[in-house]
Amino acid sequence: MIKENQNYINGFQLFVDVFIIYFSFIVSHGIKFKLISGSTRAYSFGESLYLISFYVIICEMLYHWFDLYRSKRIEKFFKEVTVIINCNLLAVFIFITGLYLFKRLNFSRQILNFFIILSPSLTIGYRYLVRVTLRKFRSLKFNQKHCLVIGTSNIARQIIRKIDKHPFYGYNIIGCVTPIGTMLNYKNESCVGYPIIGDMSNLESILNNNYLDFVIIAVDETESTCLGKIIHLCETAGIKTSIVPYYYKYIPARSEIDDIDGIPLINTRSIPLDNYFKALLKRLFDIFFSLFAIIITSPILVLCAVITKLTSPGPIIFKQERIGLNRKPFYMYKFRSMKVQTLESELDKWTTANDPRKTKWGNFMRKTSLDELPQFFNVLKGDMSVVGPRPERPYFVKTFQDEIPRYMIKHLVRPGITGWAQVNGLRGDTSIGDRIDHDLYYIENWTFGFDLNIIFLTIFKGFINKNAY
Repeated sequence: MIKENQNYINGFQLFVDVFIIYFSFIVSHGIKFKLISGSTRAYSFGESLYLISFYVIICEMLYHWFDLYRSKRIEKFFKEVTVIINCNLLAVFIFITGLYLFKRLNFSRQILNFFIILSPSLTIGYRYLVRVTLRKFRSLKFNQKHCLVIGTSNIARQIIRKIDKHPFYGYNIIGCVTPIGTMLNYKNESCVGYPIIGDMSNLESILNNNYLDFVIIAVDETESTCLGKIIHLCETAGIKTSIVPYYYKYIPARSEIDDIDGIPLINTRSIPLDNYFKALLKRLFDIFFSLFAIIITSPILVLCAVITKLTSPGPIIFKQERIGLNRKPFYMYKFRSMKVQTLESELDKWTTANDPRKTKWGNFMRKTSLDELPQFFNVLKGDMSVVGPRPERPYFVKTFQDEIPRYMIKHLVRPGITGWAQVNGLRGDTSIGDRIDHDLYYIENWTFGFDLNIIFLTIFKGFINKNAY
């Protein structure tokens, strides 16, 4: 039933996706020729509609290629949005290339501009409504996936609590099975409120006598000896299995697996920017974006430099040693916002809300992040990226290296002017652990679209922050 329901949902989404593309074109065509005075026709409506049909084919092929029609119960909506935007941008590029190659150059550019904005926006909007609707139904116990949890250890209890915490996933746990011992040890007991309905001796009958969509195997290291038998019984009964590895704390959610002659190797850290092409794409974007930012903000740069010089004696630019890519030190640039200090006093002191070292103009620059603008020159030099984990001073790196688990992983990518932690309010006097969690999420889930989203959030809500001291 669940599989049939998913097929119905996929069919509905496919129909609506195609409808939205055609509808977006019709609206864009209407805006061009009905609302904009002085517009002249390039191709007729019928000719343009014929050409846009090829765009529909391209876009739908990309949607299927990037798995937009599979179940997304536990997938974050941001990821779906990123895929939709990337697919539409790629489809537009292919479509425009096709127009050029087949000499169809009279297709209206204004129609295309409206269409590029409208089509993905409507697609994202309706998919959000579908997601919200489905999650509401699942919270009400409809469209459930029935599952059995094998394990009663702490790992099993954690996964059950996670499922209970998110009822919109639509997982219905029928009970738990203990992989070791006997039911005599667990009679009248439960696991996080779910009954323990059997052990290994009657697992086969439980699998055959209950309707199950899948089995969650959540055994710890002491129970892992029966893992092979559990999988064999599940496969014999024709039931899918999902395994929570007992070492899950040491591997990323999206781990990469290599193969050595049939033996899998799980990489404990998945970093998309290890891919040369992706790293090159990010670097080229950094260069062009920084040049554009320096040019567009040049009047502000000059103004900040002049006011800094007039309001406080000392250099205009403040250079401070930070730790960057591959733990290599570099000097990060800022407009000076404090009185001139000795080198020793800068090494191990945080800036506080009412720090007496700040100048009045410096305090304003810090609040509005204007003091960070010279870091675009760091980006051009290659010391930093536009987006990435914020770099820290050597003294604090050594301190946090021992105190914060996984802290040093942030140095596997270039540090950034802004980052995922910063746009989520983690600046100034906030939790270092939370910042690292956000930094690691960014490192392991990097996409070009993710960078664009962080830049967008920085522009609209990241410049002024109550925690920026």
